[in-house]
Amino acid sequence: MIADQAQQLRGLVEAHRAAEQSAQPDAPPAAARAQTLAITSGKGGVGKTTVAVNLAVELARLGRKVVLLDADLGTANADVMCNVMPATTLAHVVAGRREIEHAVVRAPGGFGLIPGASGLAQMAALSDYERERLLEQFRRLEQSYDVLLIDTGAGVGPNVLGFLVATESVLVVTTPDPTAITDAYAVIKTAHRQRPDIDVRLLVNLAQDADEARQVFVRVSNVCTKFLGMQVSYAGFLPSDPEVRASVRMRLPFVLGERTSPAAIGMNALAHRLDKHAAEPRRSGGLLRRMSTWLSR
Repeated sequence: MIADQAQQLRGLVEAHRAAEQSAQPDAPPAAARAQTLAITSGKGGVGKTTVAVNLAVELARLGRKVVLLDADLGTANADVMCNVMPATTLAHVVAGRREIEHAVVRAPGGFGLIPGASGLAQMAALSDYERERLLEQFRRLEQSYDVLLIDTGAGVGPNVLGFLVATESVLVVTTPDPTAITDAYAVIKTAHRQRPDIDVRLLVNLAQDADEARQVFVRVSNVCTKFLGMQVSYAGFLPSDPEVRASVRMRLPFVLGERTSPAAIGMNALAHRLDKHAAEPRRSGGLLRRMSTWLSR
């Protein structure tokens, strides 16, 4: 019985792929699709999930219908950061017990959150079948939302790379710390090997000022150009801000607190830049092409 269901599901996934591959390049999409952005990092502790949650709030404030998928498999904590206690998580979806739409909960700030599966070791080692099932379900979200943000795990594990390849744009978060920079480059290099045309943007978090952030970006960009032959775009920076640390302890997105704090101002600018490009006409040639220029000016 289980084998029959698996076979049927694989058939649906293959049919979906075949339909996409056979579509004419200049043919209009069958239905409106969300913008998708994967938010990732080379190491933990650089503020990746904080960026994802607060960016979701800011985009929702701008009138976008936003859903954040906490795909940090095994160590998910976006629900903790938002102070929600979900009855259904991504674990139920991956296990085939619930559909992904049933896992969406309303988070502070008005966006939809699909909680991850913190502490479930098996979630960090999805089988090919489970990964395909998850990707197929999350593709359905594209039909119902304006923006789909994916908070991946840190590092270069297969599940992280799977999500990076599934989206067209990737926001890599780093800090000025040398180990964070080194690990950020490792993620970019590995993702580039998987998908040479991957669109990568670098966000420098916890920078002292704009000059330091720019120096970090130039360092990473030069290495990528020299050794990978690829261009990495600058997404900007978020300054070190005590308001962020306080909001984490309060389990509330920092953009819902003091609006004039340096980090809140930076996040607001980031969201406006995304929203500006979201309003542009959709380009042909693939999923979420509008995202490819949202942070480049």
